[in-house]
Amino acid sequence: MDLTQLQTAVAHTWKDSIIDRLTEYVRIPNKSPDFDPEWERHGYMERAVTLMADWCRAQALPGAEVRVQRLPGRTPLLLVDIPGERAGSVLLYGHLDKQPEFTGWLPGLGPWEPVIRDGKLYGRGAADDGYAVFSSVTAIAALKAQRVPLPRCVVLIEACEESGSSDLPAHLAALGDWIGEPSLVVCLDAECGNYEQVWCTTSLRGNLIGTLRVRILTEGVHSGMATGIAPTAFRILEQLLGRIESPVTGDLLLDELHVPVPADRQRQASAAARVLGAGVAGRLPWASGAHAVSDDPTELIINNTWRATLAVTGAEGLPPIGSAGNVLLPELACKISLRLPPTCDPRRATQAVREALEREPPYGATVSFEADPATGGWNAPPFAPWLEEAISAASRTVFGREAVHIGCGGTIPFMGMLGERFPKTQFFITGVLGPQANAHGPNEFLHLGYAQKLTTCVSLVLEAHARTLS
Repeated sequence: MDLTQLQTAVAHTWKDSIIDRLTEYVRIPNKSPDFDPEWERHGYMERAVTLMADWCRAQALPGAEVRVQRLPGRTPLLLVDIPGERAGSVLLYGHLDKQPEFTGWLPGLGPWEPVIRDGKLYGRGAADDGYAVFSSVTAIAALKAQRVPLPRCVVLIEACEESGSSDLPAHLAALGDWIGEPSLVVCLDAECGNYEQVWCTTSLRGNLIGTLRVRILTEGVHSGMATGIAPTAFRILEQLLGRIESPVTGDLLLDELHVPVPADRQRQASAAARVLGAGVAGRLPWASGAHAVSDDPTELIINNTWRATLAVTGAEGLPPIGSAGNVLLPELACKISLRLPPTCDPRRATQAVREALEREPPYGATVSFEADPATGGWNAPPFAPWLEEAISAASRTVFGREAVHIGCGGTIPFMGMLGERFPKTQFFITGVLGPQANAHGPNEFLHLGYAQKLTTCVSLVLEAHARTLS
């Protein structure tokens, strides 16, 4: 294989077609079903999957089959089946659904209006995770152009990941044994600590989302008449949340939310901290004067990857400040998101959280906690020697720096599904969500130069995997 030819082919594809298609993809508000229950009627998901399928069909992949699997009431599944010259198979994964708009976009930027600035494509979804299908197919096509013998490659792009991949089990059931048992899974939906080397994800946290609701009165009452007699719903919410999280340290208080940190993950976190240093906290858009919960970058990485955390992500019942009269509010609700350690039992965690929140309601208030089905985390199996060396060699070749192994604070439900289904499979999970890329928030961007180089790295890992099959 000619490395220069490979890099040139990848660069040309990115320049000549991928950036244009990603720009059009950003314009499509194909929000995940949790954020757009009318997604099917709106047709945005159909536009997005058609854009990607059409591009895949136009690539130089002899014998490839590109199809969109559709099930009643389910989001579509894009599949690209590329026949190989060697035995075995590789599965490459990504998703095409998006998070909602969010607020706080800088002047001139917005979720559905793509802008390229300083080598970055701004807009919702390009980095999370629209680029994945383009990068995956390009990595394969660049090898095919040099007649590098590969196993069968299956690219799977779902449209429900941001809603917990709730449609994916039905699609997998419909596929039956069609996917086969891949010896390697490549996932391009993870984080990177910087844009200067390959970052390999070794674990993912689970996610428990639910709505906590408190009702103390049947209607709002003049605050001058009611306070001092009736407790506020807000104070009751505070007390309930204080049962599962320390308001001072942020530590989670339930035993069911904790797991021991494996020694190898502790060592990897320390190594990653030495690379990133202050950049662990520096990647976030801090308000003036604000700082992280710790000055120790290793501790911050462990917090973000192997410890449970709680965030309140939404609320109901609080009027806007401009409409807030002197009224004691009758009912409040908040949506909470608990990130669970990779090996935490999500069902046991859900039960423990519900019991803690609903037992002995303060002041006899009506309290309920309605949880969505929790998603478990994932801890990667040990790397085969060939894979560890292939990832390191790819990083050295393309970036001139060693690869870094680190856990990810987010959740990719499909990885847990695959881990259970294929316990002997090797995983290469990486991505472009680096400093300030801000997936899910305002000013999300795709670092175009990094994405292009990462595509080349995927090619090199695929080629190294193919050599193990000879």
